[in-house]
Amino acid sequence: MKGLLRSLPGVDDSKARLTALYEQHYRSVLSYVLLRADQETAEDIASETFVIAWRKLGRLPEPPLPWLLGVARNLVRTQRRTTARRHNLVARLAELAPADDVAEQVAERQAALTALAELSELDAEAVLLASWYGLTPAEAAKIAGCSARTFNVRLHRARRRLAYALNLTQPTFLEQS
Repeated sequence: MKGLLRSLPGVDDSKARLTALYEQHYRSVLSYVLLRADQETAEDIASETFVIAWRKLGRLPEPPLPWLLGVARNLVRTQRRTTARRHNLVARLAELAPADDVAEQVAERQAALTALAELSELDAEAVLLASWYGLTPAEAAKIAGCSARTFNVRLHRARRRLAYALNLTQPTFLEQS
């Protein structure tokens, strides 16, 4: 198998090389990831592994399978960290909720927490920095590692996505920063 991608006649074309790589190793990569993640996540990670391989096609080591499995392993770890951060955020927000809420307030809070947890990490960070911590866009931008203008755009889009997730037509309670 060593040198298979480079030794096949007519496989100089990068698309054909990627196709050969995919056909030869996709099942192995997917099987590896299925031991560590659910079916849907495993399929996404296996696909992302080959997207990365496409970007580095000219520099893949021989044999490529160990490298592909290493990429898949890193993607699984990244996925787990992202999921853990999101769950921790929801748990922290739930802990900060007053215990004496009436049923309606609890339901509204749970809906807000669920909608917030469904946002991307960047969107959730923007909403929390501005609305929860009350930081100015300039202060929040320093934490987020971007310019104040970029943060304002990110915050605006995050608020729209959160409002949409909550089925709100006017997210006035989010506009306080």
